[in-house]
Amino acid sequence: MDVYGLNDALPFVEPALSPGAYDPIAEPLSGSDFLDSLASCLAGGGWASIDAFEFLTPPLVTELAREVTLWHRGDRLRAAGVGRGLTLQQDRSVRCDKVAWLNGQTPPQARLFDRIEDIRQGLNERLFLGLRRFEAHYAIYEPGDFYRRHMDSFAGRASRIVSLVLYLNENWQPEDGGKLQLFNRDLPGSVGATVAPEAGRLVVFMSEEIPHEVLIANRTRYSLACWFRCDDEMPLALND
Repeated sequence: MDVYGLNDALPFVEPALSPGAYDPIAEPLSGSDFLDSLASCLAGGGWASIDAFEFLTPPLVTELAREVTLWHRGDRLRAAGVGRGLTLQQDRSVRCDKVAWLNGQTPPQARLFDRIEDIRQGLNERLFLGLRRFEAHYAIYEPGDFYRRHMDSFAGRASRIVSLVLYLNENWQPEDGGKLQLFNRDLPGSVGATVAPEAGRLVVFMSEEIPHEVLIANRTRYSLACWFRCDDEMPLALND
């Protein structure tokens, strides 16, 4: 069972790899094994990087990639912002991507939302997080785009609790850039892992605990981001 987190005490962590120097390729997991491993890594080090092809199925990943590509060509995504509500602003020195929020109404989105709901329930059963709902969007980074180091939520706000990113890029090469860097929550400033945005790769982390950034992409980079929340339903800030 090849799953990666930040806690060297966990059996799933590869101890021979130094922080920031690796790009884990995990064997696919499904069902309860997938959820058990995910919960164990979140409880231990605060993050996990898992091959999700078996859990999501390759056809679903392919259909999501096809949909976001068509949305991109149809100019359906909008420049993302920094902040929420009244503080929302666009700042390309911090963030360059474009996003489109999902409503679960297309066939691939409906199947994806079923799987995300399985994750929500599975994490609640195993970690008692009280996750009540989720929100998700596609994100596109064009060549030259990046997202500086940031947090998805701040301690005490009880809004975004767990973050999830699914990558949708076939044949991603090292020279394509665009990797996700996760910073070690226990060693400020140190990189805990660097993950290539390869199709089927799923990264999950605690929103209030793990700083992260997207490095400069050298080719168009597609992903899907999701946040599990503990607050009541509210309108989405469409550019967040």
